[in-house]
Amino acid sequence: MQRIEIGIEGMSCASCVGRVERALSNQPGVSVSQVNLATEKASVEFDQPATIEGLVEAIRDAGYQPRLESAEVPVFGMTCGSCVSRVERALNKQPGMIRASVNLTTQKAFVEFLPDALSLARIYQTIRDTGYEPQEPDAQAVDEDKEGVNLRSKVIFAAALTIPVVLIAMGKMIPALEALYTSVLPHRGWMTIEWLLTTPVLFYAGSRFFRAGYAELRHASPGMNTLVMIGSSAAYFYSVAALFVPEFFPAGTAQSYFEAAAVIVTLILLGRYFEHIAKGRTSEAIKKLLQLQAKTARVIREGKAVEVPIEAVVPGDRIQVRPGERVPVDGVVEEGQSYVDESMISGEPVPVAKQKKAELVGGTINKNGSLIFRATRVGADTVLAQIISMVESAQADKPPIQELADKIAGVFVPIVIVLAILTFIAWFSFGPAPALSFAFVTTVSVLLIACPCAMGLATPTAIMVGTGKGAEMGVLFRKGAALETLARMDTIVLDKTGTLTLGRPELTDFILVEGCEDEVLAWVAAVESESEHPIGEAIVKGVRDRGLTLPAASDVQAEPGFGIQAQVAGHRINVGADRYMRSLGVDVDGLADSARSLAEKAKSPLYVAVDGQLAALLAVADPLRNGSVDAVATLKATGLDVAMLTGDNRATAEAIARQAGIERVLAEVLPDQKAAEVKRLQEEGAKVAFVGDGINDAPALAQADVGIAIGTGTDIAIEAGDLVLMRGDLRGIVDATELSRRTRKTILVNFAWAYGYNLALIPVAAGVLFPFTGYLLNPMLAAGAMSLSSVFVVTNSLRLGRFKSGDRHIAIGDMKESATAAQASVS
Repeated sequence: MQRIEIGIEGMSCASCVGRVERALSNQPGVSVSQVNLATEKASVEFDQPATIEGLVEAIRDAGYQPRLESAEVPVFGMTCGSCVSRVERALNKQPGMIRASVNLTTQKAFVEFLPDALSLARIYQTIRDTGYEPQEPDAQAVDEDKEGVNLRSKVIFAAALTIPVVLIAMGKMIPALEALYTSVLPHRGWMTIEWLLTTPVLFYAGSRFFRAGYAELRHASPGMNTLVMIGSSAAYFYSVAALFVPEFFPAGTAQSYFEAAAVIVTLILLGRYFEHIAKGRTSEAIKKLLQLQAKTARVIREGKAVEVPIEAVVPGDRIQVRPGERVPVDGVVEEGQSYVDESMISGEPVPVAKQKKAELVGGTINKNGSLIFRATRVGADTVLAQIISMVESAQADKPPIQELADKIAGVFVPIVIVLAILTFIAWFSFGPAPALSFAFVTTVSVLLIACPCAMGLATPTAIMVGTGKGAEMGVLFRKGAALETLARMDTIVLDKTGTLTLGRPELTDFILVEGCEDEVLAWVAAVESESEHPIGEAIVKGVRDRGLTLPAASDVQAEPGFGIQAQVAGHRINVGADRYMRSLGVDVDGLADSARSLAEKAKSPLYVAVDGQLAALLAVADPLRNGSVDAVATLKATGLDVAMLTGDNRATAEAIARQAGIERVLAEVLPDQKAAEVKRLQEEGAKVAFVGDGINDAPALAQADVGIAIGTGTDIAIEAGDLVLMRGDLRGIVDATELSRRTRKTILVNFAWAYGYNLALIPVAAGVLFPFTGYLLNPMLAAGAMSLSSVFVVTNSLRLGRFKSGDRHIAIGDMKESATAAQASVS
């Protein structure tokens, strides 16, 4: 049994997902196929007789394009046909390889592969493993958003040709302009120009709708693409017939509707482009995580440190890591001591002391000392690789939300097609002479009035306005779906370090017993400036921020785990914990209650002794962010459940939670358990939004229904999140939630209008009023009504631009009730 991931281009809705899943599942040997619209990937488990080539072809047959890459790799060292066979066999065995052929004469391997399942780096390593040397490019090519570039160019091309078509059509309807037009060219001449301009719009810019629409019809599952194809084709071919055989039509009906066909394609393309922008790119999180992995390692072999590719490291290797370098793989320290920045794993800002027998995690950064450690886990077994795997898994899971538009389209589109066919049959069988012409006119009117411009624009226009407004307020929605999804959240889970708190230690308190405050502070900072401990760095920074000058310190003696001593300005200064003071015989009872109170507030108390006498008590802590308390209070007031999730110890976590006003605390949660905790809440029925800032938060951000990243945190957290608080102020969550509720309401109103208008006017287009009033809807009016519907949807979406920060007049309960009622009525 093999498992493979295939990137897919061209999917735009849930019905596309279902179509691809069915096409893959129908392949013999496929046991599981799961397609994710957000990541644009299919995850397939298969066995014989299924092949990768067959899966790729099945996706093409469904009307979509599998994401493939090809490359020519120079290979040095081949001398005969057996060399060629060896390299080809090795490459063709790689999961995700479609075809590999090697040419001995040119010394090159041509490979075609699935980039979502197999990387060029893996291909290079495979060639090395067979005993030959590939020539890698000097620099990685920058990934290009090919789909976005293609859509943008098609929109620009279509708009450039559609605008003159519309101007010509409008001019013919205005008497004064019509006289001017006919003085230049006869009516049929202008129709010919419209035809020449519209043809490339339809069959070049709109070719994707014809390909996908044809595939939908071939698989008996018509969707939005089918309506676009049929509606635009009907207007186009009706107009072509009116241009070349006008005598076929009843008097006054040989009109051109080229502008309707062009506008349909252009507007829907614009909607697709909006959707593409709003959807965001989830793969960046994985790429940035992969960048944290070291490319090489200094392995000690025969007593010398030799730099080797990371793929060549095996468990048991002794590895040297110098100051400032990234730890290449997981292992255990054998020699040396240093501080290691593990914030990417723990989220904690304070580097961790490492000495013999201490564990190291690959991807963390060695700060100041040299270490030699023995590798214990390499490759896919490292902690970082497992975090990458968890993010990929969470992103690949099928999201609980299904697009409302696509659910309705699955029913609406077949009904429209059936109604159009019935209209044609009815008019052809019972209509007045010439029955065929009347049947054609009414059928085109039905298809035009039902054409889903408004439906296609209902979501992306609201999303675009909402995301733009969010950006103005410092809330960056990376994925448009999150703007609508966030409205239904009922639980907000906040990470502690870097999210609720600033994520860095600061000097917060100083209680003086005797002496001058500035003088004692300067003496303490002078001593701590000789220390490598992060708490000492926080004290020095805090003192320097006060503008104090540090005197020189001498005879510095540090006792790890206790404190530090030095001579400053003729005085012996001791700084450390209570046990250090007691070992020096310094009585700290007078400040013991204050120290205990500080500790209960998640602060680290340190005593200061001058010449053997207690002089002061100071504290260092990671303080709450500005606005954290207000944000938590507001979120709770709006009916949301707020919880805190952290890897910190329970006492510290509960102290921070009390300050922030949070009752529910999930403490001592390891990085690989954060996503599991979020999933557990989801299984209990909660709709969870997770807020975090660290690399260790990436799996939980991806697992949550909505991941909210702090913009002042790591790039990886930002990329894994669905939305980003750019200013790092948690009060932005409140604004984001309210904006999302307003956006969701706008989308529901858009849907109600788009479908309601269709349901009301389709019977009119079909001619139900003709027997009573003699009125028959002209296709031109049908096209106009279709355009008017689109204008309403866009205008309604633009109203979101009036949203202001703090604008929260819609009650939570009212919003839930109205959203439920609107969804029920539309369904």
